[in-house]
Amino acid sequence: MSSAPIPAHMVEPTEFSFSAENQALAKKIIAKYPAGREASAVIPLLDVAQRQAGGWLPRVAMDHVAQVLGMPPIRVYEVASFYTMFNLKPVGKHFVQVCTTTPCWLRGSDQVVHACKKELGIDLGETTADGEFTLIEVECLGACVNAPMVQINDDFYEDLDEASTTKVLQALKAGQKPKVGPQIGRNYAEPVTGLTTLTDLPAGKKEPS
Repeated sequence: MSSAPIPAHMVEPTEFSFSAENQALAKKIIAKYPAGREASAVIPLLDVAQRQAGGWLPRVAMDHVAQVLGMPPIRVYEVASFYTMFNLKPVGKHFVQVCTTTPCWLRGSDQVVHACKKELGIDLGETTADGEFTLIEVECLGACVNAPMVQINDDFYEDLDEASTTKVLQALKAGQKPKVGPQIGRNYAEPVTGLTTLTDLPAGKKEPS
């Protein structure tokens, strides 16, 4: 059994409250809703709490959101446990979510999963001992045209293979910020072989210098 210390952001806290910055943000969010409908802000406030807590929602964080919104805590738990974007257990600093739904699988998501397991030394559903990476598989993330892909925290890395997946992970390990989006040089969702339609500039437009 490892004797390595548990990273601070993965320890269950005994208390939680919004930072001054997030208190101001919470007030701004709540102000968008009509009086008496403050509970409608539960999803964005849970997102704020999760980001402050290091990528997951300890129970005390959910309790704080309930207190801020004047809601029974159980109602907040129901929302947090329903949506997969909320994590009720600690996750690593880099939360690697590999899409393995049919379009990504057909395009080689098995290679992506293999690269993640090999580079990180963990299996699906596990976290590295240093708390830096958590690896899971997820359902469709809506970027099928750029399959296979992974979401790492808020960023999409697309058009992956084993080599490019490894390169992304190695960059993160080194404290670098990998280029997000397609990893094969194409722009967003354009055809892999390049544009075949709409190749002329609109009237009055010029190529950027």
